[in-house]
Amino acid sequence: MKNHLALGLMAGAANAALYEDVITTNFGQVQGYPAFNSTPSGNLTNWKDITVWKGIPYAASTAGKNRWAAPKPAPNWNTTLYAKSYGDICPSTSSSPGYTISEDCLNLNIWTSATSTKQKRPVVMWSYPAYSTAADSLFDGSGMADAGIVYVNYNYRTGALGWLAHPELSQERVDTVGFNSSGNYGMLDQFAALKWIKENIEAFGGDPDHITVMGQSAGSAATQHILNSPLTKGLIVGAIIESGVRDPHDPLCETLAENYRNLTFALGQGVDYLADKNASTIAAARNMNYTAFVDSDFPPTSSSWTFTATLDHYALPNTYEDTLLKGAANDVPIITGNTRDESGATYGLNITIAEYLADLNATYSGEWIDKFLELYPANNASQASASENAQFTDRSIIGTWLWARKWKQAAKSPVYTYIWDHAPPGQTQGAYHESEINYVLNNLYGTDSPWTDKDYEIAATMNAYWVNFIKTGNPNGQGLTEWRESSNEEVTQRLGDGFESVPLTDPERVKLMEEWLLTQPIW
Repeated sequence: MKNHLALGLMAGAANAALYEDVITTNFGQVQGYPAFNSTPSGNLTNWKDITVWKGIPYAASTAGKNRWAAPKPAPNWNTTLYAKSYGDICPSTSSSPGYTISEDCLNLNIWTSATSTKQKRPVVMWSYPAYSTAADSLFDGSGMADAGIVYVNYNYRTGALGWLAHPELSQERVDTVGFNSSGNYGMLDQFAALKWIKENIEAFGGDPDHITVMGQSAGSAATQHILNSPLTKGLIVGAIIESGVRDPHDPLCETLAENYRNLTFALGQGVDYLADKNASTIAAARNMNYTAFVDSDFPPTSSSWTFTATLDHYALPNTYEDTLLKGAANDVPIITGNTRDESGATYGLNITIAEYLADLNATYSGEWIDKFLELYPANNASQASASENAQFTDRSIIGTWLWARKWKQAAKSPVYTYIWDHAPPGQTQGAYHESEINYVLNNLYGTDSPWTDKDYEIAATMNAYWVNFIKTGNPNGQGLTEWRESSNEEVTQRLGDGFESVPLTDPERVKLMEEWLLTQPIW
């Protein structure tokens, strides 16, 4: 009788929520906490089992000699880390009220509803967009955890502290890994977070051999870099790139999240930048307070510096065009797409015919202006506003489709493309940049928008597509409208106010956009 009782107690403990346990990582022990103390609104059914660990270091402080260096391993800790609060966030150009900012900011957060450390559930790593932090409620992971996914988000360096290149730093890289280049320290943070997950996530009920990477905007660039880089080869099974990839001929590649600069530019800027800060050497700059290197590059712009990814042929191995032609380091299934009202398209736009024509002249030239005006006409102000938006939305949809077509030239894995068209309630920006995030993460409970029953239904469907993809590499599943793999057929998946396969746009517009893009420089 006693033996049966003991076995029953052991079985109960094995199936308890993981916040009942102390988890052992490669660096020390951590204690998690219940994600909810009461029933959340929305579609969650396993909320009582969801455990969250916040602020776990995945790398050492980036201060002092570790500034502008590849992330170093986190120091071991000897006592249990009570992971109840978010860690410090990395210095940023945006204001961050309510957060503690420091250079000891390379930490991550984990959500799971696993009730055993042996369950090996699929894992997703979320990379946030620019001017954000992993602590933002928009990126809460309980909705994913509720559906059986182990969800991880993390902080990484940005601005000058994350992307500075300099000849002295290039020499340091030569001395350590043999590559004569520098920059991309924020990117190396992203890679380090992924490697920490690979090495430690099994202790949290995750499968280290089944990691999908996902992100939006700047986070989509991070995801694309993980997909492409030889430094992460073999670490992932899928990638979700939201707002998003586009044809490498598109001039927007120079200005949107996926932009990069060549090494010559980055090194020259680095020399000028330190001189502007009155720092004669990297060593001197490392002894300065980090606040000297937090420059405002958020509109309205007050900085002439461009700190972004560098084509270093180390972390970022090649141009996007050549990477597509030769094949990315990770040949894995992909979801990628855009929202209707982003990347130049503005919901509720009201411009004059003259303003529309000025914009066309600024973008196109010569005979292309007349060709675009024929398919995107402007006989009155209302039509001019509609055409302005249509050509930018079409450019995103077509550019993503062209990217997918090029991906298939060297890759065996499928791509699923989409256009998101639902405008969340309580705002006037339409289906704006970032507007899909609440829905794919199914975390409407964490924000105070006036959600309706329709929003909860859309979130359940969006989350189901994303969860299916994370689990199987295919978004389709029972009860969902079929989402067809991208092909030469000129269609994409509509998500939001409807769920269906739709034409990219008018075929003549597709042809025109493709012909124009071929005349542009390659990224």
